[in-house]
Amino acid sequence: MDAVLALAAALLALRLSGDLVRRHRQRPSAAHVAWAAALASYAAAAAALAWGAAAGWSSPAFRVYYLGGALLTAALLGAGSLLLSGRRWAAPLALAYAGLAAGVAISVQLDGDLTGTSVPEAQDVLELWPARALAIAGNSLGTFAVAAVAIASLRRRPLGNALILAGVGVAALGSGLGGLGVGALAPVLALAALLLYAGFVAPARLADVRLTRSARRPP
Repeated sequence: MDAVLALAAALLALRLSGDLVRRHRQRPSAAHVAWAAALASYAAAAAALAWGAAAGWSSPAFRVYYLGGALLTAALLGAGSLLLSGRRWAAPLALAYAGLAAGVAISVQLDGDLTGTSVPEAQDVLELWPARALAIAGNSLGTFAVAAVAIASLRRRPLGNALILAGVGVAALGSGLGGLGVGALAPVLALAALLLYAGFVAPARLADVRLTRSARRPP
C-alpha cells in the first residue's frame, strides 16, 4: 500500500508538471519551465519512494530520491519565483546548479546500510560535504527566494502566492515525516504538489475568467 500511495503522488506531480509544460507552449514563460522542472523533480523523488517501498532501498533509489527531493525541488521553485519577478539571471544559475546537483548525486559515496523499506535518513548515508551541504544551501536559498518574491508581490497575486507559500510549508513538513514511513509521507507530497500547482496557475485562470465575463457583458 505504501508503494501505491507513493506512486500515486509521483504520477500526480508528473501530470501537473506536464500541464505546466503545455501552458508554457501556449503562453511562453520561463517561470513555468522552472516550476515544471521542480514538479518533475518532486515526481522523481516520490517515484523513488515507491521504488524503495516496493523493492527495498538501494543506492540507485536513494540517489534519485535525494537528487529530486533534497537537491532540486526547492531550488527550482525558487528559480521559478525569481524568473516570475523578472530576474532573468536565475535561468542560467538554475541550469548550472542542476548540473552540479546531478553530478554530486551520481558520484557521491554512500555510507551506511541501504536495505529494508524504511526511508533512509540522509545523515546516516551521506557525509555533510558535499551532498548535504549542497542540499542545505539549495533548499535554504530556494525557499527564501519563493518566500521573498511571494511576500513582495502579495498584493498583485494574493491567492497564487498564498497557495505557493502553503505548498512550500507542506513540503517542508513532509521532509520531517520520513521517519513515519512512506504511508505518511506520500499523501503530504501529493498535497504539496497540488498546492504549488494551484499557486502557479490560479492567478492566470482567474484573469481568464474575468476577461471572459467582461467580454460577455453588453456594451
